[in-house]
Amino acid sequence: MSSSPVSRFDPVLAAARWARPRIAFPPWGSGLGLARTVLALGTLGTLLATPPQVLLSPLAGGIVPPVCVGITRASVWCAAPGGPEGARWLSVVVLAVTASGWRPRLTAIPHWWVSWSLFASISILDGGDQITAVLTLLLIPVALTDRRRWHWQRPDDIASGPLSRLVAVIALVLIQVQVAGVYLQAGISKLGVPDWVNGTALFYFFRSVILGAPPWLSPVTSAITGSPFGVSILTWGAIALEIALGLALLLPGGSRRVLLAAGLAFHDAIALSMGLISFDFAMSASLLLYLLPIGHQITAPRWLGGAHRLLTARTAAPAGLPRGSAAEAVPDPPASESVAVILPRGPDSCGQV
Repeated sequence: MSSSPVSRFDPVLAAARWARPRIAFPPWGSGLGLARTVLALGTLGTLLATPPQVLLSPLAGGIVPPVCVGITRASVWCAAPGGPEGARWLSVVVLAVTASGWRPRLTAIPHWWVSWSLFASISILDGGDQITAVLTLLLIPVALTDRRRWHWQRPDDIASGPLSRLVAVIALVLIQVQVAGVYLQAGISKLGVPDWVNGTALFYFFRSVILGAPPWLSPVTSAITGSPFGVSILTWGAIALEIALGLALLLPGGSRRVLLAAGLAFHDAIALSMGLISFDFAMSASLLLYLLPIGHQITAPRWLGGAHRLLTARTAAPAGLPRGSAAEAVPDPPASESVAVILPRGPDSCGQV
């Protein structure tokens, strides 16, 4: 008897099958644009709220940053004219333009340069600065293949070819894997710390001189963490949420949406209680890139869509037509309709890895 041939795994065919549904529609959605804006606003807030003399506080041994040696000579804090103030305001301009959403192809590399420069040169850092530097680097191929004038716009189906879509999708998937690793590591590593395992870690965090809750909030946090039940729920809940976020790539779209809302609220609560504002911006942008489907278009509320249409109609009214006339009025859509300034595109499943 002749045996049937053994089927062999073909990596090229498998990769083609994986890529085909993911490049069927443009991956540059307004959800991506929102994440880029949040990243830029986080760094922008740091620069506007913190004077250069604080950002460049002396290091151990009396060394005054920026230390312009080797690759750090390319930092904006070393290369910009006008010293630290010149670097600060050049960075502010780049970040403001990036946050506006104008020309992602032109702002991608400057955005990364400013973010990396801040991480590489200043002495007052938090984890959000490093995450922003990594994400803006991984976003470069995504933005360079984005032909939109504004990253809030709906992408043109015809303007982008399969190669540019594939490059962008691969970069976005790498970002998703990176963020998943961050949350998994954060959650699992806590299981090796006794205070996290026994459920008392947040008792000490909220009473820390450096990271403790502000005076106006400390009565609430002290009352909750002073209870064995309250402090245990908060401490173990943080571990459970971080591990769940790390495993979100394996979950369906509905579960991802729930985890997105929970993750955003989690980081907002950290910012409110511990003052880690820039970290909140960095992680919120990470969650948007991680849990929103690739190519997701954010929809606006019905009332905002109606206001946008009315404003557009007024702007485009003929010169001889008085403003506010009956001929110029734009009827409201039926109550059952949901007006979207930016329409959703593509199935949610295409954003899954």
